[in-house]
Amino acid sequence: MDVKTLIDETTTAKFVQTFKVLSDATRFELLNLLLTHDLCVGALARRLGISEAAVSQHLKQLREAGLVKGEKRGYWTHYAVERDRLNRVAEALTGLTVLPRCPEGACTNRPGKKNDCRKEGIKMCDYNCSCQYPERLKGTPEECTPEQIRECHGGEEHPCGEEEGVKE
Repeated sequence: MDVKTLIDETTTAKFVQTFKVLSDATRFELLNLLLTHDLCVGALARRLGISEAAVSQHLKQLREAGLVKGEKRGYWTHYAVERDRLNRVAEALTGLTVLPRCPEGACTNRPGKKNDCRKEGIKMCDYNCSCQYPERLKGTPEECTPEQIRECHGGEEHPCGEEEGVKE
C-alpha cells in the first residue's frame, strides 16, 4: 500500500473510523473470535457472555467498517473477518513507520530560535517537515523555483535556496 494515500482526507477519515470501531474491547474480542471461526450471533453471544442484541450492534459497526461480512447459511448468518480489509489497515499502519522523520532539532521556521535551520545549516526542504507551505513545493529544492522556496519559507533567506542561488 502506498503510504501517501493516508494523506488523503477521505482515506484518513476511513482509517480513523476503523480504528474507532476497533478501539472497543468487545468488538476487538469479536474480531479475534471471528479470525479463527465463522460464527453466528448466538454462538458469539454465548462465548462473550453478552446478549445477542449487543452482539448484533457490534457486528453492525464491524460490517460498516468493512471488517466483517455475513454469509447466510440456512436459518443463521455466520460472520467472518474480511481479511483483505484487515490486512490493508495493518499495512497502512505499518506504512506510517517508514515515513521520513525530521532530524532532531530540525528547523521550525522560527528565526533566532534554538532550532533555526539557518544557524544549523539544515536543508529543511529535504524533510518537508517545517516549511510553512510544503504543498507548494515540487519535491526537492532542486525541483523548486526560487519563488516557491521563498513562499515556502515565508520570504526568508534560506540555505535551501542559497545552493540554488536564491536570495531575498
